[in-house]
Amino acid sequence: MTQKLKVATAQFEHKSGDKNYNLSVIGELTGKAVQDGAKLIAFHECSITGYTFARYLSRPEMLDLAEEIPNGPSVKALQEIAMENDAVVFAGLFEKDQQGDLYKAYVGVGPEGLVAKYRKIHPFINPHVLPGNQYCVVDLYGWKIGILICYDNNIIENVRATKLLGAEVIIMPHVTMCTPSTRPGAGFVDPKLWENRENDPTSLRLEFDGMKGRDWLMKWLPARAYDNAIYVIFSNPIGMDDDQLKNGCSMIIDPFGDVISECRMLGDGYTTAILTRENLTLAGGHRYTMARKPELYADILSQQNTSTQKVSWLHSKDK
Repeated sequence: MTQKLKVATAQFEHKSGDKNYNLSVIGELTGKAVQDGAKLIAFHECSITGYTFARYLSRPEMLDLAEEIPNGPSVKALQEIAMENDAVVFAGLFEKDQQGDLYKAYVGVGPEGLVAKYRKIHPFINPHVLPGNQYCVVDLYGWKIGILICYDNNIIENVRATKLLGAEVIIMPHVTMCTPSTRPGAGFVDPKLWENRENDPTSLRLEFDGMKGRDWLMKWLPARAYDNAIYVIFSNPIGMDDDQLKNGCSMIIDPFGDVISECRMLGDGYTTAILTRENLTLAGGHRYTMARKPELYADILSQQNTSTQKVSWLHSKDK
């Protein structure tokens, strides 16, 4: 059982549908992070395929974009990257199975091949994508690693369930922030600010760090780590995602709910941090978890939803 583990999270501006380009950036950033000592590097949701452009795709187009896992070319490409760097690479793509069903998948690939696969439980970017129905916790480098994709993390039961299955670290790949919502302060960020970022980084940073972006993230993401005494590895793209601008802020949060490392550059990059095992039990969330009384609320938590409200991509997209 290793007491410390150095990990990395990355951010980059992906190209919609251009797997070769995206995989080339994944390979480049993985190499740099490994040179800095990282053994595990996480990339964002659909980092291989691109994301938001998929809202327009038909079922045949989605099937053409998606791949079988683990036999598709992207997993093989990730394995080559992992072999070259002797590390485990986590990245996202659309998956199709042998029956032609579509899923939003996130995979971990090491030098020997696939080591983890998770299907997003709450997908809504495209109506042809089905929800996953299983949590994922795997043992890597002597640590229990879980995965939850984007909106899955907004439903707090998913994080607690993954924790109770043994997760000490949860990788949380996203494509989020800078989109409209019912919450105050939300909205798009003007792409012109991105185009002018070299001349005027301040105006862009004010938008990225305000309630459209990082300030909203800080309302809830550290709480997932703190309440559950877990490390969180959060990844998010930066730059244009189809016609929407994303703000990066890829970060690593410790079990005390503190951001211990974060990408602050206005471009492609990564950040690393060392995970320390003793913090898993020193943090308050460990005591809170041990003090639970599930006999009081197991039946309450298992009640079916009564609301008829559904998540809408256009009108309620806090992710």
